[in-house]
Amino acid sequence: MGFFTTLTQWLGMGKKQVNICVVGLDNSGKTTILNQLKSPETRVSTVVPTVGLTVTNFSSPFINFNAFDMSGQSKYRNLWESYYSSSEGVMFVVDSADRLRMSVARDELWLLLDHKDLANRKIPLLVLANKMDEKDALSSAEISTSLGLDLIRGRPWHIACTCALTGAGLTAALEWLSTNIKTYLDEHAS
Repeated sequence: MGFFTTLTQWLGMGKKQVNICVVGLDNSGKTTILNQLKSPETRVSTVVPTVGLTVTNFSSPFINFNAFDMSGQSKYRNLWESYYSSSEGVMFVVDSADRLRMSVARDELWLLLDHKDLANRKIPLLVLANKMDEKDALSSAEISTSLGLDLIRGRPWHIACTCALTGAGLTAALEWLSTNIKTYLDEHAS
């Protein structure tokens, strides 16, 4: 079976291996989302906050993901940029019910988008508006406006409403990310 896997990958028919940065403020639900994206047999029952960095692997139908799950605490945010140059996509997670820190999330998002390792690379940006099940959650339109997503030019982006605890919205969001990463890779293959 190893020969056929190698052959299909060599012919470009196998799953692509990609790296993505998973960033956002602390307590936005990054690690819980990644836990939901794992196969059922590899999920953990208790999710603990990330300190520093963890790498999580999961798959979509055509892509195997290495997700760099980075702590969102302010003292660790400067580490995010270490992984920008090797990433083919960014997943930015926002706590939809955290109205007080939405401006901080916006500042961090725009620092990311303006970083020298991302500004000229038009890799896809997926914004996950997490915790949509909370009664005080902002709508995706309100979050889009708060983050200034309408100002993004020349980069595919998408905002998806999610609930990390139930997995709601994650399948469609991952499909969007997979499709757009595949398009990005196909355009930059030559």
